[in-house]
Parts: sequence; structure tokens; C-alpha cells
Amino acid sequence: MAHEAAALRLQGVNAFYGDSHVLRDVSFTLERGRVLALLGRNGAGKTTTLRSIAGLAPPRRGAIRYRGRSIAGLEPHAISRIGVALVPETRGIFSYLTARENLAIARRMASRWQMEAVLERFPALRERLGSPGRSLSGGEQEMLAIARALMTGPDLLLLDEPSQGLAPLVVNAVMDTIRELKAQHVSMLLVEQNAEMALQLADRVYVVDHGTVVFEGTPERLRADRQVTTTYLGVGG
Repeated sequence: MAHEAAALRLQGVNAFYGDSHVLRDVSFTLERGRVLALLGRNGAGKTTTLRSIAGLAPPRRGAIRYRGRSIAGLEPHAISRIGVALVPETRGIFSYLTARENLAIARRMASRWQMEAVLERFPALRERLGSPGRSLSGGEQEMLAIARALMTGPDLLLLDEPSQGLAPLVVNAVMDTIRELKAQHVSMLLVEQNAEMALQLADRVYVVDHGTVVFEGTPERLRADRQVTTTYLGVGG
């Protein structure tokens, strides 16, 4: 198959919220087992891109293909079932369920990540299994959100601002998790305000502005492009 190497391919994706045109002809390719970072200022269209892929904001025009299969227009549960998992910026933890219950409701028998596997990856969660989601710290909630996504058995993980509001030690733990998942050939699309974190993890970087891709290249090329980093990311030097 011509597209067999690609985990995800977007071609000319246009998405709207009501009459507001949010994504404008967004195209990119994420190769299997790689990390692609999507960068840009707040309101640039990064989260909408993830939501379009996950089926929460279906595009009006354009194609979204997961491992060669068209998924644009599928229901979110159907997209999840074939191997795509979204970790939202809001984390989406059920506040009145315990951490164990949050994990259990996502469990799929075919997943390579079962309860013990995710607890080994996030040992801090083990002692919090009986605690309701609302009592967990921001870092614990982020770990729980990633662990819950893994229990669905994804081959493609969509991560929306995983470092937001976290202490540096927890950010390092999240970065270690992303590196470990990459070593296990999980494809990842990473949306991040923390550009330095994203550049350390990504194989390929896209920058979006007002719903349009304005840069595509390697992390090294982006670091060297002062005009792009200053204009679209607000990072000087």
C-alpha cells in the first residue's frame, strides 16, 4: 500500500465551529512510531486539529487517514476502537470515580497495557487507586489521563498540552513516558505550548497560525529559524 508507512495523514483538512473557519487546508503526515509536534500560539488551531482526528470536530472538507483508512466522519467511539486515543488538555478525569475506576472503564482486553503495566509506568498512581479523581493533583490527573488512554490499546496517541500546569519533575516524568512509548513504536501527535519540551521529543515539527500550516521541518531547522520562532511562537533568539 502506498500509505502503509504513515500512521496518520491529513490532506486539506478544513474544520469549523459554527460559521467560524478554524482549520484551513491543514495537511501533514505522521510516520509510524514517530512523534510529530504541532506548535503555535493559543487559538492557532492545534486543539481543533486533534479534535478533528478524534472525531469530535469532524472536518467539512479534506481527508484524514489512519494507517491508510479514512476516518473523517467516523464517530469518536469508532475511531477510539481502531486504535486512536486522545488525552485532552482538560484531562477528562471522572471526578467522582476513583483512579482505579477511571482506568477500569477504559480497559480493553486486547490492549498491551493492562492495569499492572500502567501502574509500573506511573508508580505514583498505585497508592492513589482508591482516591476519587477530584482529589488528585494536576500531575496525578495527567498521569491518570495518559494511563487511561493506554488501556484502550492505542497505536496512535494524541496528546494535548500534557505538560500544562505541571511541576518540572512531573514534566520530566511525562517526557520519559513519551520516550518510552516511542521506543514501543507508538505513534504520537503532540500539541504543546512548551516548545522546548516538544523539540526535544519530536522527529518532525509543524507550526500552525490561524488554522494554517506556516512551517514544516525538523526540530533542528525550527531552532535555526528565528523568524518563525519569534513570529509564531513568541520565542526570541
